[in-house]
Amino acid sequence: MREIVICGEALVDVVAARAPVSAGRLAALQPALGGGPFNVAVTLGRLGSAVSLCTAVSTDTYGDAIVAALQASGVGTGHLQRRDEPTSLALATIGTDGAAHYSFYVEGTADRLVRDPGAFPQTVSAVCFGTLSLVLEPGASVYESLLRRCHDEGRLVVIDPNIRPAVIADHDAYRRRFASWMDAVDIVKLSDEDADWLSAGPSGTGPSDWLAAGVTAVITTAGPAGITVTTAAAAVTSPAPKVQVSDTIGAGDSVVGGVLRHLENLGALSPRAVAELSAEQWLATAEYAGQVAAITVSRPGADPPWAGELRSDYVDNQQHPYPDVRSTRLSPE
Repeated sequence: MREIVICGEALVDVVAARAPVSAGRLAALQPALGGGPFNVAVTLGRLGSAVSLCTAVSTDTYGDAIVAALQASGVGTGHLQRRDEPTSLALATIGTDGAAHYSFYVEGTADRLVRDPGAFPQTVSAVCFGTLSLVLEPGASVYESLLRRCHDEGRLVVIDPNIRPAVIADHDAYRRRFASWMDAVDIVKLSDEDADWLSAGPSGTGPSDWLAAGVTAVITTAGPAGITVTTAAAAVTSPAPKVQVSDTIGAGDSVVGGVLRHLENLGALSPRAVAELSAEQWLATAEYAGQVAAITVSRPGADPPWAGELRSDYVDNQQHPYPDVRSTRLSPE
C-alpha cells in the first residue's frame, strides 16, 4: 500500500470566542488541536489514505491528546518523536467574516526540535511539508534536508508554506529560502494571501518563477473564488461550493488533504504521474478538494470530513457538479 507522510508541527489552537467582551473581561478561550501539518494528516486519515505524521510531539497532556487524536482519525504515529519540551500554542481570534488570525507561543517547544527521521520505507510515495516547521529552527533545516532527500529519492514532494509573518524574523531571507526549494518540489499549494506575500520585496517570486524552476503545479486558494491549479500548459479554476461559513480554521489544510487524496485515487502519487495529469484531471482534483474544505469551514475549528460525508459524485469522480467551472488553456512560453 502506498503511504503519504506529512511533515511538520502539531500544536494547540487556543480559539477566542467571538462573543462581545464587557469592560475588563476577556472572551472565553477554547483549546483545540491543530497545526497545519496535523490538520492535513487528519484530513487524509479520515478520507481513507494510509498516512503518517512526522514530527516531534511533547510528552505533556496536550502531546498525549495529539497522539490520541491522530490515532482516532486513522493517522499512523510510527514517525512521531516524543520529547519533554512543551507543546506549541497558537492563539486564534475569529473575525466577523469567520477568518482566523493567529499569534504563536513557540519558544523552546517540542516540535521545533525534531530530529532527522532517517530513511522512509519504500512504500512512502508522497511527502508533504508546511507551515511553522519550515520557519522555526533548528527543525526547519531538518525538514529542508528531508525535503531534498525525498526529491532525490523520486518521491512526490508537496509544500504548503501557510505563511505566518509574525514568526518569520527576516521576511526577505525566507522568500529567498522558499525560492531555493522549488527545484525539489512538485506541487506548491498556497492561499492568494501567501502568493502576494511571497512575491513582495526584492527577493519576491511567484508561480511563473516556481514553474520555471521545476514545479509541476501551483494550487492557489482564494476563499469563495475557489481553487485554481496552474501548470506550464493550463490553468483551471473550480469555484468554492456555497456553504455557511462557521470559521476558516483548517480550510487550506483540508484543501491539501483533499488534493493528495484525489491524486491517490487517480494513481498519481509520483512526480511523473503528476506531470502527466490533464487539465480535466486537475479540475476534478480541485473540485474534490473544494468539497472537502467546504465541509470543514461549515463547522467550528479544524474538523475535516470523513469519507462518508462527501457527495458521491466527488468520490466517484464521474461528474462535475458545478456547471460554471472555468478552464483556461495557456500557451507555453
